[in-house]
Amino acid sequence: MTRGAGEGEVVVSRGEDGTVRVIGGPVAGSDFTRAVLDVAGAVLVWPVLGDAGLPTAEIHDVPRAQQWLWAVYGEQIAAAVQACAVGELASVRVPAELTPLAGSAARLGFGHWAARWWPASHLDGIPALPPDVLGLELAALTHACQQLFDADDDQPDDCVAELIGDHAAALDALIQLWHSTPPTSDTVRQLESVLRTVDDAADSAGLDGEALRRLRTALDRPRPDGPPVDATALFARHDDYALAAGEPLVTGGRVIARGTGINDWRRCPPGFVDASETAVSWTARALGARRQIEVEVVAHIAAPVAEAPLAAEVRVNDGPRSRVPLSRRVDVWSGRADLDLPAGETEPRIELGVLLPGFDPGPGSEGGTDREAIRALVRRRLATAGAATQLDAPNSPPRDGTSAPFLAEIAAATTDEDY
Repeated sequence: MTRGAGEGEVVVSRGEDGTVRVIGGPVAGSDFTRAVLDVAGAVLVWPVLGDAGLPTAEIHDVPRAQQWLWAVYGEQIAAAVQACAVGELASVRVPAELTPLAGSAARLGFGHWAARWWPASHLDGIPALPPDVLGLELAALTHACQQLFDADDDQPDDCVAELIGDHAAALDALIQLWHSTPPTSDTVRQLESVLRTVDDAADSAGLDGEALRRLRTALDRPRPDGPPVDATALFARHDDYALAAGEPLVTGGRVIARGTGINDWRRCPPGFVDASETAVSWTARALGARRQIEVEVVAHIAAPVAEAPLAAEVRVNDGPRSRVPLSRRVDVWSGRADLDLPAGETEPRIELGVLLPGFDPGPGSEGGTDREAIRALVRRRLATAGAATQLDAPNSPPRDGTSAPFLAEIAAATTDEDY
């Protein structure tokens, strides 16, 4: 087994399947603790809960990957990858250097992680990231990282035009924020960098539209010092979302047991279920001779209003798993089903989780500790983002790296009144 890399080095090795691996650091853990980026000929992975540093790479097409390997890892590692690919070496340790492209790629990977795994929750008080603001910064980062991608269509993360087209609605708000932010602050430099990069990316992709034309006009003129704006008004969510206070599904019957289930983030898409650990709850009732389970799952603020086949998976007393269809009722997914319980059973062992059939990868190992670590990380990031405008200092260096807040985090931290 290949040992992990030490500080200041990576391990390059060739697997039996021909894949060349560049191990830049530990990436073990649950799916949602890893940031992943599909690039030309490879997949790059970073740990979200640790120091991002250099990524681990799974390279399946070395000739395609050579266009960026040297720029991410340095020339020595690019040469070692080639040597392993042609069979000259089986495994080798090589000194590593953190390059500018590696830092930008790590930030891009973290941004995609945030779009997929950010644990927005009313119950936990964690605001959602404004998707349009995050999408535009991801477009800018992707454009800045174009060396990672090529013309083949097997890289879903190379999607600059799609990101700009889908999220152009936030351009006017970002322009207003740029005009109203103190000109010497870190935030104004971050805003201007994102806006100019989006403009350049849109021009390169041949995109047009009223919002993009207004952006070009704003960038072509000297930046005015506008009056302060209310960020809450700029980025407010209009979701008409209010908790339903947990009204019961049925009345009557004797409560046998109640509890909470597992909210495994891997089992349904983002935006369906509140990310709190207590979002999934159940009640077992006796209704005459029948035994019934009622399931309630707090919906995410962005949960689809249209019918969706969300389901709860129920296991009783280590028996077979069964599914309970759920339907959305205001802010709650709910459903009920009969239970196969002996008449005298008063303490059933019930395991329950929520999933989307067709999306669900199946139950994994329990990741509650990792989920709590992610919540702690997000709360720290939001605290930093909330203080960003207060901590801006004249002539300080531009923000970069994964530790620096995204514009979407700054917006979320200043508009979290709904949470």
